[in-house]
Amino acid sequence: MRLSAFTVLLPILSYLDGATAWGAVGHEVVATIAQMYLHPTVLPKLCEILDFAPGECHIASVATWADQHRMQMRWSASLHYVGALDDYPSKTCAFPGSRGWAGSRQINVLDGIRNTSSLLQGWVNHDVNDDVAEEALKFLIHFVGDMHQPLHLTGRDRGGNSVKVRFGRRVTNLHSLWDGFLIAKAVREVPRNYSRPLPYPKVERALRGTIYDSYIRRLLWEGLLNPWATEAESWLGCPTPSTTDGSLSSSGLLGMMHNAYYYTGKLVQSIIKDGVEIIPDSDTICPYAWSKPIHELNCDLIWPKEIDEPPYNTVSFDDSFGHDHSHGDHEVFMEDESKSPLLNLDTPEYAGRVYREMIIEKLLAQGGIRLAGLLNYLFADYDEDTFGPRRPFITTLNV
Repeated sequence: MRLSAFTVLLPILSYLDGATAWGAVGHEVVATIAQMYLHPTVLPKLCEILDFAPGECHIASVATWADQHRMQMRWSASLHYVGALDDYPSKTCAFPGSRGWAGSRQINVLDGIRNTSSLLQGWVNHDVNDDVAEEALKFLIHFVGDMHQPLHLTGRDRGGNSVKVRFGRRVTNLHSLWDGFLIAKAVREVPRNYSRPLPYPKVERALRGTIYDSYIRRLLWEGLLNPWATEAESWLGCPTPSTTDGSLSSSGLLGMMHNAYYYTGKLVQSIIKDGVEIIPDSDTICPYAWSKPIHELNCDLIWPKEIDEPPYNTVSFDDSFGHDHSHGDHEVFMEDESKSPLLNLDTPEYAGRVYREMIIEKLLAQGGIRLAGLLNYLFADYDEDTFGPRRPFITTLNV
């Protein structure tokens, strides 16, 4: 019996559960790469916080915790994304634009990264207890992954959940396409030679024998270890802030939930009339600066102009849920037997460009490097007299 391409994809798609941003694979890839670039003194502290047994600690195993428990933590839903009121790709790319950010004050993925970082800094300073630190660490690992999924940086059509498209003969939505289908196809098409270990013990120790180990090896060999090697360190850079004193501050969102840590910094001054403010970047942790070029992908590639033109502009999923970014609410893993005029994105111009330019792989790599940099910044034993002021950094794989 001949298997269809869809049948071959089914095992991978089932693992790439649409209930999680990037799917489980994307989030776990980010965390696995981060573990490879940690300072040697950091992983034991993370294992302590997460209560892992020695030798069995992989932070990738908690990378989807924030999604898996979202129903029990409904208050956290809006922390997984950020949207601007003026943003409407591909017609308008505003981040945030003159009207500012949608949603509630300090409840978005950018502030979530800063808040959880602050809570973990409190744990290092013995001001935050272990239970708060464990939850904050799980959130931070997840939020950094979310920030590197471009559709988590726009509020249009619930981050693409309401935009119905085709991928080959299958029907899905734009968000699910990026969460699952594109990665699934990339994992399935990894050359067989990447099933063999790379000559880097730190890489192989971080892998867990998963369906995507070969995919990570390819991402490293064809990306981080070669064409991106010279620029990876720059992914941690932050512009000099003009509206903050550079200190790491907390919004009190999670701190208020646990009576732990409160935001005391000054909010950026603005003339925003309709939207809300976000905590300004510091010179060491700057999720807004990191996410700005990621957001631009929404207009450059992710939202084709054809979606807003006849005949495709009349087809969408029900958008009655408002500004909600629940992942995969409307995934449709089936053959398209309808006559609806759906835009097919499994084309050389769209999916082909994603694969040729390794766009998803670079986003995952940036997420891993930045997560490693943040964790090293927060937890590494660091000699400021020797190396200067503490900043996010990564270690080499050649150890």
